[in-house]
Amino acid sequence: MAYICKPYHIIDAMFIFTSSIGKKFIQAVSGAFLIVFLLLHATINFFSVIDSFTGKYGACAGDDALFSEGDGLFKLGCDFMSTPVISIMVPILALGFLIHILYGCWLTAQNLRARGGLKRYEVSSRAAADSWSSRNMLVLGALILLGIACHLMDFWAKMQLPEMFGIGTFENNPYLLLNVTFGSWWLLALYLLWFLMLWFHLCHGFWSMLQTVGWNGSTWFGRIKVISIIVSSLICLMFAAVAVNAYIQANFLAA
Repeated sequence: MAYICKPYHIIDAMFIFTSSIGKKFIQAVSGAFLIVFLLLHATINFFSVIDSFTGKYGACAGDDALFSEGDGLFKLGCDFMSTPVISIMVPILALGFLIHILYGCWLTAQNLRARGGLKRYEVSSRAAADSWSSRNMLVLGALILLGIACHLMDFWAKMQLPEMFGIGTFENNPYLLLNVTFGSWWLLALYLLWFLMLWFHLCHGFWSMLQTVGWNGSTWFGRIKVISIIVSSLICLMFAAVAVNAYIQANFLAA
């Protein structure tokens, strides 16, 4: 009987997609794209909170030029997101984000067929297996995806989509979008609930990502849990502060 030997590089590539370690590695790398994507957006959005303390909230030159004199820090941050380098980087980060979502759904479907339970993938740590967020990553992920769709309609569809593809009406005043979106108490409540779900998802996901890339020894076990909570809390608190500040601006401080 003749055996066909596959080249080593093909075997290595197949190992990434077929082994449990390889699957978790793909999720870890794509999850890192998500972390960077969220950190970038949370930082830019938090500029609006800084503007409210410097008297620059709502300061928008009203022209189409980037970095106009007199613009608030948040508006300048939005202009920065429109520069060529960032315009290239953001879709790449978003693609990694999309891969993270689709691959996570595929892994979940595989595990449901194999084990008949709502487990995303096998974990070697008892702490990870017992955490509420790890047992509900599918539900959290689905709710977060729904929230992202609403967020895209509230902001991306009114700024980046018209600018990049000429679809819809371009809104050049990001402060107005903040006030309109978060000006209603029930929308604010829904977004705050979404940020809480995002926090649970990130806490476990960031911890799992660091563990997958090798920070899983006894020395680093407790440290990466703390790092995960700090990073996740920083991202979600910045988003929450932006939403609450916009609600206050729209309902109590608007001229």
